[in-house]
Amino acid sequence: MTDNSRDFRNALGCFATGVTVVTTRKADGTPVGMTANSFSSVSLDPPLVLWCIDKSSDTLADFDAAGQFAINVLSAEDMNVSNEMAKPGRHSMEEHVGGKGAKTGLPIVETALATFECDVESRHDAGDHIIMVGRVVGFTSTTEGDPLLYFRSKYATAAK
Repeated sequence: MTDNSRDFRNALGCFATGVTVVTTRKADGTPVGMTANSFSSVSLDPPLVLWCIDKSSDTLADFDAAGQFAINVLSAEDMNVSNEMAKPGRHSMEEHVGGKGAKTGLPIVETALATFECDVESRHDAGDHIIMVGRVVGFTSTTEGDPLLYFRSKYATAAK
């Protein structure tokens, strides 16, 4: 499908998604994160979620070595965090961490609409990505704020 991969990406972009920053800690304890819009619920019992990481990501080794991760569902106010964490080589969470997860101690984005703290349940090879499945061990959410959305390769807002 190499001939029409741009067209395929454009078609996928018609599906509006939320934007997340997935966080963990490097082996030395440094908080690290990356922007991802490939997030989904998997199961309520047991509570499982998934996200996907590109095999060429400069954070793959960090997430592959980690036994836990946190998924932060970003609010519209968090566009700067999303932009920063999407840049190659710019994954330090030092200036964006607003706290630590209550269950895992992982770095979290305090202004996120929801945060899911997870133990790695499984990893699955999937083409040019790895699917990371997490068992949710703790979560928080708020009823305040608007979501940060991504549609047709740009940020979008929710119609009210």
